[in-house]
Amino acid sequence: MSASPTLLLCSETDDLSGLLGAFEAAADELCPGLRVALWPDAGVDDRDVVAMAGWFVPQGLPARLPGLQLLASIGAGVEHLLRDQALPPDLPLTRIVDAEQARGMAEFVLWATLHYHRGLDRALQQQAQALWRMPPQRPASQTCVGVMGLGAMGTEVARCLAAHGFAVSGWSRQPRAVEGVRCWAGDAQLDDFLRPLDIVVSLLPLTEATRGLCNADWFARLKPGAAFVNCGRGEQVVLPDLLQALERGNLRGAVLDVFEHEPLPADHPLWRTPGVVVTPHMASSASPQVIARQIVSNVARVRAGLSPLHRVGRERGY
Repeated sequence: MSASPTLLLCSETDDLSGLLGAFEAAADELCPGLRVALWPDAGVDDRDVVAMAGWFVPQGLPARLPGLQLLASIGAGVEHLLRDQALPPDLPLTRIVDAEQARGMAEFVLWATLHYHRGLDRALQQQAQALWRMPPQRPASQTCVGVMGLGAMGTEVARCLAAHGFAVSGWSRQPRAVEGVRCWAGDAQLDDFLRPLDIVVSLLPLTEATRGLCNADWFARLKPGAAFVNCGRGEQVVLPDLLQALERGNLRGAVLDVFEHEPLPADHPLWRTPGVVVTPHMASSASPQVIARQIVSNVARVRAGLSPLHRVGRERGY
């Protein structure tokens, strides 16, 4: 047993110091005796680290910690952890699952849907030219919105859009059923799902099957003039193909919240591409308290010999 069991908060890309207080409070309540430390902390003995929580944890580090019992993502995605080829095969991986985060995502996607449904994109273009023209208005029931990915977040988003009267379809790898939503599944049904859509929203996790999914062939399957909203992962989109679809007028516009490299470099052409709205990975996030309590609770579980909640299936990637 570790003399001073430690939960290490660790990231190569983000400053996690803002989470320290929430983790310390959660440890005091849920796992007394657990120390919380920020990487790199010279005072931490590798032998004391029983759990790691982070975002883009340094590759190879988990394998060097002999007492590690848990590796936790501080977000809903885990591809940043799975990139490490040296991960011990039996090390449990977990992710954050939060109903409030799902509701926040639904709010963001509803806004993006209304941006196109109510013609706000066209109004903004006209404003730059001092033009006073009312964009065509139509009932929500005449706007077809498709949600790719029907996990916890995708299901909440689809239900929210349906509740606002939109004609909603959903697509997932495996068959799902969502009340008020027409559901499609698998590659064989992807064309039928995409064909009628006015707006398509990606909430897919990043897996080998979804990496580069939104390419020239995929954009060509969309109805001319459709709009694209990506809140999944940036690596799912082949950006030159997206830019070409916009330049040709095949794609009405895009709201992009996630990118392969974040923050998006200041000289990236997307910042200045007509029809593109860039948002800084803000669609939704769990609160520090939710993140800390879920992860610390799981540390207590694995220390007690129990399986952690929200465990990731490595073969699925989520």
